[in-house]
Amino acid sequence: MGRAFVYVILGGGVAAGYAALEFTRKGVSPGELCIISEEPVAPYERPALSKGFLLPESPARLPSFHTCVGANEERLTPKWYKEHGIELVLGTRVKSVDVRRKKLLTATGETISYKILLIATGARALKLEEFGVDGSEAENVCYLRDLADANGLVNVMQSCSSGNAVVIGGGYIGMECAASLAINKINVTLVFPEVHCMARLFTPKIASYYEEYYQSKGVKFVKGTVLTSFEFDSSGKVMAVNLRDGSQLPADLVVVGIGIRPNTSLFEGQLTLEKGGIKVNGKMQTSNDSVYAVGDVAAFPVKLFGETRRLEHVDSARKSAKHAVAAIMEPKKSGEFDYLPFFYSRVFGLSWQFYGDNVGEAVHFGDYSSGTFGAYWISKGHLVGSFLEGGTKEEYEAIAKATSLKPPVEDLAELGQQGLNFALTISKKPPPALPIEVSRSTSGLVLEKPVYAWHAAAGLVLTASIAGFAYWYGRRRRRW
Repeated sequence: MGRAFVYVILGGGVAAGYAALEFTRKGVSPGELCIISEEPVAPYERPALSKGFLLPESPARLPSFHTCVGANEERLTPKWYKEHGIELVLGTRVKSVDVRRKKLLTATGETISYKILLIATGARALKLEEFGVDGSEAENVCYLRDLADANGLVNVMQSCSSGNAVVIGGGYIGMECAASLAINKINVTLVFPEVHCMARLFTPKIASYYEEYYQSKGVKFVKGTVLTSFEFDSSGKVMAVNLRDGSQLPADLVVVGIGIRPNTSLFEGQLTLEKGGIKVNGKMQTSNDSVYAVGDVAAFPVKLFGETRRLEHVDSARKSAKHAVAAIMEPKKSGEFDYLPFFYSRVFGLSWQFYGDNVGEAVHFGDYSSGTFGAYWISKGHLVGSFLEGGTKEEYEAIAKATSLKPPVEDLAELGQQGLNFALTISKKPPPALPIEVSRSTSGLVLEKPVYAWHAAAGLVLTASIAGFAYWYGRRRRRW
């Protein structure tokens, strides 16, 4: 028993939905495309799970956050897929993939063949057991990666109103879930081993602002230690967590956000892996030319940094998916993926955006007391990263453009004084001049010949008109 498709998307997360929309825009025919997902629902915007989904009033629920509403595009409901002739194979686990024979085998024994495979398998949440701690199966220990996780978390939240929650991990999931729990009037303690929250991105000064804000909302921080074990009641529910520093915290709910691991196991030994993911080129194409990979699972060349990276964020998933489909459907028209790394978060009444890379020396700017502040990162004399909290649309666009241009920075103190004005000024400068070719004429005159045809023709006319002048002047002035 089996089915065959021209294109198969393996994985049903954010990237799958954006890829599906791009396939339809590039002219895929009904019956040619299939999406296989372990989840029982059509692709949706995963960030909603740690934000609107957990709100106590008017919480987000499907179909409101199906892709691609995160980019203000069409909302791809199951009806949309049916209308466009796209087969959704949901609630289905793929047991194995043979990239040489271009076949997938599902857990139910069905074989699905393809001509082109797009891997969008994303990543899975790391479990406590991988760090030597048992207890993940307790009903009040929650992870947050998919819709089933989110539903489980909401159920436990509703059963422990005004109770105690311990959040393990100070990264994205930990910070966003802690905010949502506090909004639900649950007592929250955030535990992580680093010296400050969001240690992979925030500077100590930036982290201090958010920690103080969270504390004003009732969230407690326990830093520099980790969970070592749980205390259980007679029904098997967690009642307390034990920490390495010897302290114990009461717990009616535990949320674990300690990182993710890309889902690459189906392709180990078949495709080239790098940076913990599947290595792709600028077309998002893997070491097998009929297989592409996007989103959290893809390690791709970032032009801005001149190196391969794997990025764990929804923006990368959306844009890499669209680029891969363009490369598949219109290979001669599509160029290399030119992506500016972008991260954002929204918690409580706060909203920040980050672009580029947080390497080199950080230069802070802005008024922290007003809630509008940021930082630039300078490496080898150039701006490589920008962070802004509380900005306007224009200001966020400005720091994005300035970062993409990598302008030189000579005086760090002056940069700090200029603050946002630096990015706003850089972003409004005219684009660099068109590329030119430099050649030497027989008269000894150095000519600059624009690469476009009409510029080249103008150059020839100019050459003829000044030939007489160049004859006697060229010996004295060799550059023009």
